[in-house]
Amino acid sequence: MSQVKIFSGTASKYFAEKVAAAYGTKLGDATLYKFSDGEMAPHYNESIRGAEVFIIQSTFPPADNLMELMLMVDAAKRASAHKVIVVMPYFGYARQDRKDKPRVSIGSKVVANAIQSVGADRLMTCDLHAGQIQGFFDIPVDHLDGSAIFVPYVKSLNLGNNLVFASPDVGGLGRARMFAKNFGSDIVVCDKHRARANEIASMQVIGNVEGRDVILVDDMIDTAGTMTTAAQLIKEKGAKSVRAIATHAILSGPALERIENSVLEELVVSDTIPLKQESPKIKVLSFSDLFARAISNVVTHDSISSLFI
Repeated sequence: MSQVKIFSGTASKYFAEKVAAAYGTKLGDATLYKFSDGEMAPHYNESIRGAEVFIIQSTFPPADNLMELMLMVDAAKRASAHKVIVVMPYFGYARQDRKDKPRVSIGSKVVANAIQSVGADRLMTCDLHAGQIQGFFDIPVDHLDGSAIFVPYVKSLNLGNNLVFASPDVGGLGRARMFAKNFGSDIVVCDKHRARANEIASMQVIGNVEGRDVILVDDMIDTAGTMTTAAQLIKEKGAKSVRAIATHAILSGPALERIENSVLEELVVSDTIPLKQESPKIKVLSFSDLFARAISNVVTHDSISSLFI
């Protein structure tokens, strides 16, 4: 069996260190050199010849994170690594998964092409914005399910039979239904219409939430406009409490202020993206153990789906 080595890009080193520790090894030694104009040049400070190399890097902005990842993959292939597996806890550009209006790009397909073009043998990611993005790749994709971490936490809240799961938009209905199935709970959906990106024109709640403990579920939270608006509407409909789960905490622009001023009792996120600022309303659950187990299963050729709820 090939030797396993885990490396990290600079943006996800905090996460990669926890994954490596959970796997039972140390993070590999690599250096990122930068020219005075910002151009990057990664270098592995140890031999990786014949090794199975896992490179951990989320591709949240800036785009340098994606470029650094591709350079690291290329360097590993040229250093005769046996296999190079890209571990991308947060897959950037995933919201651009289709041509929803004329003359636009499909950004997630561009990212898929870029990762494959530098020679990656496999991709591991979590809670994609749209599951069909896996089809943009001609290499194996391990799509981990964050519910393996979130469901046990929700159970610890002991909300009993009063629990209802909600999707902040129609597109996330499948995700809310999956959570509800684990608890035997009902679901509601918030139907929204956008005027433009990051701006909601209208929203309405479909379903009964009166006197219930509601948990909104989504794959990411960016400006928090959708989530906080949905929470407010649900509360106005008579909900007893409103919480939210969002795997990837992008939290850009006015997000933090909106969350702190919202009716949300709690926002539960993962550590796939580092928090820009802490808040008493935000709870972070680590996905490092989940990724460590997935890496172990890839190496030993065991089932990845066995890690799902």
